[in-house]
Amino acid sequence: MTKPIIGLACDVQVDGLNSFHRAGEKYAASIIDAVGGLPVLIPALADRGESMGLDVGELLDGLDGVLLPGSHSNVEPHHYGEASRAGTLHDARRDSLTLPLISLAIKKGVPLLAICRGFQEMNVVYGGTLYQHVHEHAGFMDHREDKKEPRDVQYGHAHDISLTPNGVLAGLYGQQQARVNSLHGQGVKQLGHGLQVEARAPDGLIEAFCDPVAKGFNMAVQWHPEYQVTKDKFYTAIYQGFAAACQQRLQTK
Repeated sequence: MTKPIIGLACDVQVDGLNSFHRAGEKYAASIIDAVGGLPVLIPALADRGESMGLDVGELLDGLDGVLLPGSHSNVEPHHYGEASRAGTLHDARRDSLTLPLISLAIKKGVPLLAICRGFQEMNVVYGGTLYQHVHEHAGFMDHREDKKEPRDVQYGHAHDISLTPNGVLAGLYGQQQARVNSLHGQGVKQLGHGLQVEARAPDGLIEAFCDPVAKGFNMAVQWHPEYQVTKDKFYTAIYQGFAAACQQRLQTK
Protein backbone atom coordinates (compact mmCIF):
# COMPACT_ATOMS: atom_id res chain seq x y z
CA MET A 1 0.00 0.00 0.00
CA THR A 2 1.19 3.51 -0.83
CA LYS A 3 -1.72 5.32 0.80
CA PRO A 4 -2.57 5.21 4.52
CA ILE A 5 -5.77 3.40 5.47
CA ILE A 6 -7.86 5.53 7.82
CA GLY A 7 -10.69 4.04 9.87
CA LEU A 8 -13.83 6.14 10.15
CA ALA A 9 -16.10 5.26 13.09
CA CYS A 10 -19.78 4.79 12.28
CA ASP A 11 -23.01 5.83 13.92
CA VAL A 12 -26.01 3.51 13.96
CA GLN A 13 -29.36 4.66 12.61
CA VAL A 14 -32.55 2.63 12.46
CA ASP A 15 -34.50 2.99 9.22
CA GLY A 16 -37.72 1.05 9.29
CA LEU A 17 -36.94 -2.43 10.58
CA ASN A 18 -33.21 -2.32 9.86
CA SER A 19 -30.12 -0.75 11.40
CA PHE A 20 -27.63 1.08 9.21
CA HIS A 21 -24.03 1.98 10.02
CA ARG A 22 -23.08 5.34 8.58
CA ALA A 23 -20.55 8.17 8.50
CA GLY A 24 -20.89 11.61 6.93
CA GLU A 25 -19.55 12.07 3.42
CA LYS A 26 -17.54 15.15 4.36
CA TYR A 27 -15.41 13.11 6.77
CA ALA A 28 -14.62 10.43 4.19
CA ALA A 29 -13.91 13.12 1.59
CA SER A 30 -11.53 14.92 3.96
CA ILE A 31 -9.49 11.73 4.35
CA ILE A 32 -9.10 11.53 0.58
CA ASP A 33 -8.59 15.25 -0.06
CA ALA A 34 -6.51 16.34 2.94
CA VAL A 35 -4.80 13.13 4.10
CA GLY A 36 -4.33 11.40 0.78
CA GLY A 37 -5.63 8.27 2.45
CA LEU A 38 -8.18 5.56 1.88
CA PRO A 39 -11.22 5.83 4.17
CA VAL A 40 -12.75 2.62 5.49
CA LEU A 41 -15.87 2.51 7.63
CA ILE A 42 -15.69 0.89 11.06
CA PRO A 43 -19.14 -0.55 11.86
CA ALA A 44 -20.39 -0.24 15.42
CA LEU A 45 -20.46 -3.99 16.01
CA ALA A 46 -18.28 -4.16 19.10
CA ASP A 47 -21.28 -5.03 21.30
CA ARG A 48 -22.15 -8.42 19.75
CA GLY A 49 -20.52 -10.54 22.41
CA GLU A 50 -16.99 -11.86 22.81
CA SER A 51 -17.30 -14.53 20.13
CA MET A 52 -19.01 -12.37 17.50
CA GLY A 53 -18.03 -8.80 18.34
CA LEU A 54 -15.68 -6.66 16.32
CA ASP A 55 -12.07 -7.20 17.45
CA VAL A 56 -11.03 -3.57 17.80
CA GLY A 57 -7.41 -4.39 18.62
CA GLU A 58 -6.96 -6.57 15.55
CA LEU A 59 -8.66 -3.93 13.41
CA LEU A 60 -6.30 -1.20 14.62
CA ASP A 61 -3.28 -3.28 13.67
CA GLY A 62 -4.37 -2.94 10.05
CA LEU A 63 -5.05 0.80 10.15
CA ASP A 64 -2.71 3.76 9.74
CA GLY A 65 -5.03 6.21 11.48
CA VAL A 66 -8.47 6.70 12.99
CA LEU A 67 -10.88 9.60 12.53
CA LEU A 68 -13.78 9.95 14.96
CA PRO A 69 -16.47 12.08 13.27
CA GLY A 70 -19.10 14.34 14.72
CA SER A 71 -22.68 13.18 15.09
CA HIS A 72 -26.15 14.34 16.06
CA SER A 73 -25.97 11.86 18.96
CA ASN A 74 -24.10 12.28 22.23
CA VAL A 75 -22.19 10.04 24.63
CA GLU A 76 -24.55 8.39 27.10
CA PRO A 77 -24.09 10.31 30.38
CA HIS A 78 -23.73 7.21 32.55
CA HIS A 79 -20.23 6.89 31.07
CA TYR A 80 -19.22 10.00 33.01
CA GLY A 81 -21.39 9.50 36.08
CA GLU A 82 -24.41 11.65 35.24
CA ALA A 83 -28.07 11.07 34.44
CA SER A 84 -29.52 11.69 31.00
CA ARG A 85 -31.03 15.08 30.29
CA ALA A 86 -34.12 15.63 28.18
CA GLY A 87 -33.62 16.66 24.59
CA THR A 88 -30.42 14.74 23.86
CA LEU A 89 -29.99 11.95 21.33
CA HIS A 90 -27.80 8.99 22.26
CA ASP A 91 -26.22 6.11 20.34
CA ALA A 92 -25.16 3.36 22.74
CA ARG A 93 -23.71 1.22 19.95
CA ARG A 94 -21.39 3.98 18.81
CA ASP A 95 -20.27 4.38 22.44
CA SER A 96 -19.52 0.65 22.60
CA LEU A 97 -17.25 1.04 19.58
CA THR A 98 -15.51 4.36 20.07
CA LEU A 99 -14.76 4.35 23.80
CA PRO A 100 -12.59 1.18 23.66
CA LEU A 101 -11.32 2.21 20.21
CA ILE A 102 -9.88 5.44 21.62
CA SER A 103 -8.16 3.65 24.50
CA LEU A 104 -6.56 1.07 22.23
CA ALA A 105 -5.57 3.59 19.55
CA ILE A 106 -3.74 5.67 22.16
CA LYS A 107 -2.11 2.55 23.65
CA LYS A 108 -0.97 1.27 20.25
CA GLY A 109 0.18 4.67 18.99
CA VAL A 110 -2.31 4.77 16.10
CA PRO A 111 -2.75 8.40 14.95
CA LEU A 112 -6.11 9.74 16.12
CA LEU A 113 -8.13 12.77 15.05
CA ALA A 114 -11.30 13.26 17.12
CA ILE A 115 -13.91 15.75 15.90
CA CYS A 116 -16.93 17.11 17.81
CA ARG A 117 -18.59 13.97 19.26
CA GLY A 118 -15.19 12.31 18.99
CA PHE A 119 -13.72 15.16 21.07
CA GLN A 120 -16.33 14.51 23.75
CA GLU A 121 -15.77 10.74 23.60
CA MET A 122 -12.04 11.15 24.12
CA ASN A 123 -12.56 13.39 27.15
CA VAL A 124 -14.88 10.79 28.68
CA VAL A 125 -12.39 7.97 28.02
CA TYR A 126 -9.82 9.94 30.02
CA GLY A 127 -12.21 10.30 32.96
CA GLY A 128 -13.55 13.75 32.08
CA THR A 129 -17.13 15.02 32.22
CA LEU A 130 -19.37 17.02 29.89
CA TYR A 131 -21.85 19.85 29.95
CA GLN A 132 -24.92 18.29 28.37
CA HIS A 133 -26.30 21.73 27.43
CA VAL A 134 -23.51 24.31 27.43
CA HIS A 135 -25.84 27.24 26.70
CA GLU A 136 -27.73 26.67 29.97
CA HIS A 137 -24.66 27.47 32.07
CA ALA A 138 -23.87 31.05 33.02
CA GLY A 139 -20.80 32.54 31.41
CA PHE A 140 -20.89 30.48 28.23
CA MET A 141 -22.17 31.63 24.88
CA ASP A 142 -24.46 29.52 22.74
CA HIS A 143 -22.17 27.34 20.63
CA ARG A 144 -24.98 25.77 18.61
CA GLU A 145 -25.58 26.47 14.94
CA ASP A 146 -28.76 28.06 13.61
CA LYS A 147 -30.41 25.16 11.80
CA LYS A 148 -32.54 27.56 9.77
CA GLU A 149 -29.46 28.91 8.00
CA PRO A 150 -27.96 27.34 4.84
CA ARG A 151 -25.14 24.83 5.24
CA ASP A 152 -22.36 27.27 4.36
CA VAL A 153 -23.55 29.63 7.09
CA GLN A 154 -23.92 26.89 9.70
CA TYR A 155 -20.39 25.66 9.01
CA GLY A 156 -18.95 29.13 8.51
CA HIS A 157 -16.59 30.81 10.96
CA ALA A 158 -18.40 31.61 14.21
CA HIS A 159 -15.80 32.70 16.77
CA ASP A 160 -12.10 32.98 17.49
CA ILE A 161 -10.07 30.55 19.55
CA SER A 162 -6.83 31.08 21.43
CA LEU A 163 -4.22 28.38 20.86
CA THR A 164 -2.06 27.33 23.78
CA PRO A 165 1.43 28.81 23.43
CA ASN A 166 3.97 26.10 22.50
CA GLY A 167 1.13 23.62 22.11
CA VAL A 168 0.73 21.11 19.31
CA LEU A 169 -1.91 23.12 17.44
CA ALA A 170 0.08 26.35 17.70
CA GLY A 171 3.08 24.48 16.34
CA LEU A 172 1.12 23.09 13.40
CA TYR A 173 -0.45 26.43 12.50
CA GLY A 174 2.38 28.77 13.44
CA GLN A 175 0.01 31.23 15.12
CA GLN A 176 -1.77 31.58 18.47
CA GLN A 177 -5.17 32.71 17.18
CA ALA A 178 -7.56 31.07 14.74
CA ARG A 179 -11.19 31.30 13.71
CA VAL A 180 -13.47 28.26 13.69
CA ASN A 181 -17.05 27.18 13.14
CA SER A 182 -19.30 26.18 16.05
CA LEU A 183 -22.03 23.52 15.85
CA HIS A 184 -22.15 21.85 19.25
CA GLY A 185 -24.48 21.82 22.23
CA GLN A 186 -22.19 19.91 24.59
CA GLY A 187 -18.69 20.66 25.85
CA VAL A 188 -15.99 19.80 28.33
CA LYS A 189 -16.94 20.36 31.97
CA GLN A 190 -14.00 18.60 33.64
CA LEU A 191 -11.00 17.86 31.45
CA GLY A 192 -9.87 14.23 31.45
CA HIS A 193 -6.81 13.12 33.43
CA GLY A 194 -3.50 13.88 31.73
CA LEU A 195 -5.01 15.79 28.81
CA GLN A 196 -3.48 19.08 27.70
CA VAL A 197 -5.62 22.04 26.62
CA GLU A 198 -4.76 23.10 23.07
CA ALA A 199 -7.34 25.83 22.47
CA ARG A 200 -10.11 27.78 24.20
CA ALA A 201 -13.10 29.81 23.00
CA PRO A 202 -13.51 33.45 24.10
CA ASP A 203 -15.84 32.30 26.91
CA GLY A 204 -13.15 29.96 28.25
CA LEU A 205 -14.72 26.72 26.99
CA ILE A 206 -12.10 24.16 26.00
CA GLU A 207 -12.10 23.75 22.22
CA ALA A 208 -9.18 21.37 21.69
CA PHE A 209 -6.93 19.05 23.68
CA CYS A 210 -4.45 16.22 23.27
CA ASP A 211 -2.63 13.59 25.30
CA PRO A 212 0.91 15.02 25.31
CA VAL A 213 2.60 11.79 26.43
CA ALA A 214 0.86 9.32 24.10
CA LYS A 215 3.01 7.34 21.66
CA GLY A 216 1.24 8.58 18.56
CA PHE A 217 -0.25 11.79 17.19
CA ASN A 218 -3.61 12.59 18.74
CA MET A 219 -5.77 15.68 18.61
CA ALA A 220 -9.37 16.31 19.68
CA VAL A 221 -11.17 19.41 18.38
CA GLN A 222 -14.67 20.65 19.15
CA TRP A 223 -15.19 22.38 15.79
CA HIS A 224 -15.46 20.87 12.29
CA PRO A 225 -12.17 21.18 10.36
CA GLU A 226 -13.33 18.60 7.81
CA TYR A 227 -15.59 21.22 6.25
CA GLN A 228 -13.72 22.98 3.43
CA VAL A 229 -10.51 21.55 4.83
CA THR A 230 -8.49 22.34 1.70
CA LYS A 231 -9.63 26.00 1.70
CA ASP A 232 -9.06 26.98 5.33
CA LYS A 233 -5.36 27.22 6.25
CA PHE A 234 -5.94 26.36 9.91
CA TYR A 235 -8.06 23.32 9.11
CA THR A 236 -5.51 22.23 6.52
CA ALA A 237 -2.71 22.49 9.09
CA ILE A 238 -4.57 20.18 11.50
CA TYR A 239 -5.06 17.57 8.80
CA GLN A 240 -1.45 17.89 7.65
CA GLY A 241 -0.28 16.96 11.14
CA PHE A 242 -2.62 13.97 11.17
CA ALA A 243 -1.61 12.98 7.61
CA ALA A 244 2.10 13.08 8.40
CA ALA A 245 1.60 10.78 11.38
CA CYS A 246 -0.54 8.35 9.34
CA GLN A 247 2.05 8.26 6.57
CA GLN A 248 4.83 7.58 9.07
CA ARG A 249 2.87 4.69 10.57
CA LEU A 250 2.29 3.25 7.09
CA GLN A 251 6.01 3.36 6.35
CA THR A 252 7.09 1.82 9.64
CA LYS A 253 4.48 -0.93 10.08
